[in-house]
Amino acid sequence: MDTEAQHTERDPSSDTEDGSRSARVSEDGRSTPSWRRTPSWRRTAFVGGACVAFLLLLSHFVLQPFLIPSGSMEPTLQVGDRILVNKLAYRFGNEPGRGDVVVFDGTGSFVREQPRGNPVTGLLHDGAAALGLAEPDETDFVKRVIGIGGDRVVCCDSNGRLTVNGVPVEERYVMLGDRPSSVPFDIVVPPGRLWVMGDHRSQSSDSRDHLGNPGGGMVPVDRVVGRADWIAWPFDRWSTLPGTEAFDAVPAAPAGGHGAGPHG
Repeated sequence: MDTEAQHTERDPSSDTEDGSRSARVSEDGRSTPSWRRTPSWRRTAFVGGACVAFLLLLSHFVLQPFLIPSGSMEPTLQVGDRILVNKLAYRFGNEPGRGDVVVFDGTGSFVREQPRGNPVTGLLHDGAAALGLAEPDETDFVKRVIGIGGDRVVCCDSNGRLTVNGVPVEERYVMLGDRPSSVPFDIVVPPGRLWVMGDHRSQSSDSRDHLGNPGGGMVPVDRVVGRADWIAWPFDRWSTLPGTEAFDAVPAAPAGGHGAGPHG
């Protein structure tokens, strides 16, 4: 028997088997991790999906981008600004304060309940809006808090200034050339509600425009989405929203209140 021939001849199937082994075993004998054998497009899709899911969770619970669609808050906020809304600001017992710029759902106070449209289209829009890529829902608004529960807000005094609990407020954030209000009013804010106004008073549809509606233009505190704390876009406007000292001298509402509802 030719033993030499037996040693030199090899089964072709062993080549295939060895070749497949060599594709999975590294030089030091360890197996290649399974994720390295995954096609690159699948890894990319997985990472992309994970990032989107993370951003959606972040915007739902912590920090939501919000696109400014109008000039009602000029000069503080410009059309096209993307602000970051702090959704934890009022999550642990804190409530909106005078001077805060807030985003809120105006359903029931600024707009009536609307019938639901296509759920798929609505879901896609909500996702894009949550990432700051689309305009917010028509029920979402951004305004400045002027009066909180128990406050008496009056416009205007003999010098044309708005007063809160009898104290004149120097509103330096109001658009240059605008009056505090062209509509006179004298209201008392019910507990658990807010009186809100835009900084561009002549261009803002706010609590003044809903005095005759149910709720009298007051926004329920539990409808507040969060506080606008930062301008994130465009880059040349990246900044925190400036605070205001306009209400520092305003005293707390009297314990007995001013009475309920509008006066006069």
